[in-house]
Amino acid sequence: MRPFRLPRVPTILLATAALTAVLVPVGGAAAASNPGTCGVVDADWEVSSQVEPDRTALFEEYGNSGAGWTGGDSTYSVRLPGGRTVWMFSDTFLGPVNPDLTRPIETPFLNNSFVVQRGGSLTTVTGGTPAEPDSLVPPDQPNTWNWLGAGIATPRSFDVMFLQFGTFGSGMWDFEWQANKLVRFDPWTFEVQDVVPMPSDAGVQWASWIQRDGRHTYVYGVDDQGATKHMHLARVRGTDVTAEWEYWTGSGWSSHETDSVAIMPGVANEYSVTRFQGGYLLVTQDTNELFSSNIVGYVSCTPWGPFVPVGTLYQTPETGGNTITYNAHEHPEQRRGNTLIVTYNVNSLDSSELYDDVTIYRPRFVEVELSRVE
Repeated sequence: MRPFRLPRVPTILLATAALTAVLVPVGGAAAASNPGTCGVVDADWEVSSQVEPDRTALFEEYGNSGAGWTGGDSTYSVRLPGGRTVWMFSDTFLGPVNPDLTRPIETPFLNNSFVVQRGGSLTTVTGGTPAEPDSLVPPDQPNTWNWLGAGIATPRSFDVMFLQFGTFGSGMWDFEWQANKLVRFDPWTFEVQDVVPMPSDAGVQWASWIQRDGRHTYVYGVDDQGATKHMHLARVRGTDVTAEWEYWTGSGWSSHETDSVAIMPGVANEYSVTRFQGGYLLVTQDTNELFSSNIVGYVSCTPWGPFVPVGTLYQTPETGGNTITYNAHEHPEQRRGNTLIVTYNVNSLDSSELYDDVTIYRPRFVEVELSRVE
């Protein structure tokens, strides 16, 4: 097993050549700071939340069986043809699992994997072979690895953003983000069709969320260079994320990645921005506080904000001692009316605990209902 790593710590950046910027105005600075009002922002919201029982039981039973995936983080999801939902994980433990729900120290540990759900059945998808499983996207150079981010289904492929990380020393925390890449999978076999380098000039990890909306596909990222994490936004016309990118500048769109501006602080490395009630809903772990237990919501009239706080959507009960929770986001394809399905990840600062109890390092599923206050 690789040395234990907590996901998404402050990064060291790669510098590349600058490009010529082309600014596309959308109404000037006033449009960015005052985009008008909409019902979702004007409304008062009442929040109720609880553990979601069905997916919780499904993943618990499957993980405890030791038949494949037994734990992981990130927990993105995409609905694919054939009635399938792909649950996407970064660092991943595979089976076996001992009868007392401990895991053997030699259990396989990967940096990315899929779990495919069809109805009430789950199947693990990895690279390598059954005898020697490997990450779906293994490293292509020494001392590096790939963590996945958000994905999107296209008419011909299943596209997932990946983040390449590498080490710069021998310490447990001596690792850094290096580059963004898009990996195209066959949507039926999950074989890798292509790996495309993606914009990485601005130090933004462009993998937090992908949202198709109208004529554009929006790609959300995080600037994780310091103690405070900031949201950034890019977009492409159509559904091909490898097409020409534009970056939100605060008053318009630019073709120059380094013109991208921070939209707001306090987001996690992984979050969601989805259409909701005629506006947009941001769900994120609150990173204004270190190792916060608060999953919070914001609403906006536009994909680029400003985002107005809704309040705390859920407080993670596991947080405390060595146990941390992180990277909450919604799964909009699972939404029912105003009831959201939100996941968050659970981990331990003491990696030995992940072997003593297989149930720690797994996503938690929460139902969150948002109701307008009349």
